[in-house]
Amino acid sequence: MAFDADEEILQDFLIEAGEILEQLSEQLVDLERHPDDSDLLNAIFRGFHTVKGGAGFLQLEALVNCCHSAENVFDTLRNHKRSVTPELMDVVLETLDHVNTMFDQVRNREEPQFAPESLIETLDEYALPEGEAPAKEAGPKSDAGQVEGAGVVAGEDPGDITDEEFEQLLDALDDGKQSGDKSATPGDGQAASAEEKSSDSDDISDDEFEALLDQLHGKGRFSGEVAATDVPDPDSNEGKAESDSKDDKSGGGDSDLITDDEFEQLLDELHGKGKKPAPSSAPEAADKPADKKPEPEKKPEPAPKKPEPAPKKADQAARAEASKPSAPARENQPPAETSVRVDTKRLDDIMNMVGELVLVRNRLQRLGNESEDSEMHKAVSNLDVVTTDLQSAVMATRMQPIKKVFGRFPRVVRDLARNLKKEIGLVMHGEDTDLDKNLVEALADPLVHLVRNSVDHGIEAPDIREKAGKPRQGTVTLSAEQEGDHILLSIEDDGGGMDPNKLRQKAVDKGIYDQDAADRLTETECYNLIFAAGFSTKDQISDVSGRGVGMDVVKTKIGQLNGQIEVRSKLGQGTSIRIKVPLTLAIMPTLMIQLGHQSFALPLVNVVEIFHLDLSKKNIVDGRECIVVRDKVFPLFHIKRWLVPSDTGTAEPDNAHVVIVAMGTKQVGFVVDQLVGQEEVVIKPLGRALQGTPGMAGATITGDGRIALIIDVPSLLHHYG
Repeated sequence: MAFDADEEILQDFLIEAGEILEQLSEQLVDLERHPDDSDLLNAIFRGFHTVKGGAGFLQLEALVNCCHSAENVFDTLRNHKRSVTPELMDVVLETLDHVNTMFDQVRNREEPQFAPESLIETLDEYALPEGEAPAKEAGPKSDAGQVEGAGVVAGEDPGDITDEEFEQLLDALDDGKQSGDKSATPGDGQAASAEEKSSDSDDISDDEFEALLDQLHGKGRFSGEVAATDVPDPDSNEGKAESDSKDDKSGGGDSDLITDDEFEQLLDELHGKGKKPAPSSAPEAADKPADKKPEPEKKPEPAPKKPEPAPKKADQAARAEASKPSAPARENQPPAETSVRVDTKRLDDIMNMVGELVLVRNRLQRLGNESEDSEMHKAVSNLDVVTTDLQSAVMATRMQPIKKVFGRFPRVVRDLARNLKKEIGLVMHGEDTDLDKNLVEALADPLVHLVRNSVDHGIEAPDIREKAGKPRQGTVTLSAEQEGDHILLSIEDDGGGMDPNKLRQKAVDKGIYDQDAADRLTETECYNLIFAAGFSTKDQISDVSGRGVGMDVVKTKIGQLNGQIEVRSKLGQGTSIRIKVPLTLAIMPTLMIQLGHQSFALPLVNVVEIFHLDLSKKNIVDGRECIVVRDKVFPLFHIKRWLVPSDTGTAEPDNAHVVIVAMGTKQVGFVVDQLVGQEEVVIKPLGRALQGTPGMAGATITGDGRIALIIDVPSLLHHYG
């Protein structure tokens, strides 16, 4: 392997091959559903071929070998010599897994390991036409004999032959020439002696190489565009007359363009006739009478007569040929450089600087509001517009389509469905929805858990679905859409749904609730039980699910992203899980609140509603303060008691502001002293002494220049509530 190759070339290969391999995973699963799609077959073939070409340039033999075998299989498929079967797709997908493993090894600067021999042999068998035995892998011999067969069977490209085979071809050519010399005319003695001299050398002439190609592939296949009949005989008077007449026409014509024949004559005048090899003219030269052989000695005579017109015509030809195609080509040709590769760390640094600019903007806005200078108001307003546009532009550079996450799910669903003996189709919507790069990476694992749960828990076996009056094939729908400054993700299935009574009983059996508390749970609260640690609706543990850790991880991860998760289900009809996450974590919209004399920021994604409340109307349920709003009961928490301990002895007011916040699927009320307003903040990590403080996600600088702590709602309730 050439690890010492140019680093830029290696990086280009990693980027291009990485994108192709991501597409191949989705294309292969799509091919199983549409086995007759010729465009898809060609796309997959080109994908393996492109990866193989890049790997060959870097001398990655293991990768070349594996991709070449897969490429042969799809060459057979696209030529309709074999049909797509699930067994064949199992082998191809296993091959793709090995290719991905080798690709990761190359990315880590490790020598890629060869794929198992048994896998390559299986691929080679599938590369044969359907019904053909592996013994016939070498291919049938052609009519030209064993020599031609060696050149054709070696591969699609005629150049894929070894040095030994090429030497054998030269020997066979020499033998053919010797037998041909015996039947040649007496005038061919000079040509025969020249060939004998050249056969003693390792080098072959152009004429011999052209003749070799003719013998391998048939005459004329590799000849130039201009046929031999179009070139006049240089030794005949007719040819000279025709040449002179054409020269006169070209010289006296109004057009600067010349024909192909005139261009050939021009080359003869410049370089001497016959210097440019013409493959099909060799047999004619051999058939000419002996008395005309000495005439080629007159070739140099015309050159001194016309030394100057030749360059002029050459310039005219070059200008004509260059000007004619170049104009439309430039019009249709895209710009040479349309993108540039930038390190993500540099983008993060730019985003941090934009965040600092946002803080300065907030400070100037606060000062501008206190000023009565109209020019100051205009300047601050313009700065606000420019900063907002700059912030959006920089965020756009960090955005990636969520397709980078969705692209792996066709393979996940396909493999899991075959493992569980289920028939499942995957439908995806909104794959082009853009999301912050960091969020795309963070959402990968939670979505995999949710999709696997839908396949394993949600979709029933085909026989059970048929008895319930459903189609044998179940459907899992994965969708994404943007809503304001948030992204909504949903995972839906048309399976059996969840039974609230069964979930209540499981909660009692697991000791999560006693029977009375479980009976009071609403259906939504029952569905949320699946996020409890160690909770599972499966009675038996398998390699897919049943341990009760997957959904707990999902809830924790979504909470870390300041997201919300909601479960809806209907028994016998299916389940829907909806996730709401912010577009980016770099700059966060917040609600600024006041507790005593200290400012705090509540992430706006957690805020549901705000209202003013008479605290004398609160209720006590199970020893906890609650309020009733529109017939809904919300637990009430005085977070000032937790976050500002010095004010615990002060008298509580009769009226206060209540902020209803959502923590996952639960909603509670926070009592606050004052509402400051909405403000975009930049999250700054806490100092070493404050790291790990419960309920705090970080800090920021407010518009008035003070420091405000950013509240982590799930952590705050988990620790204090």
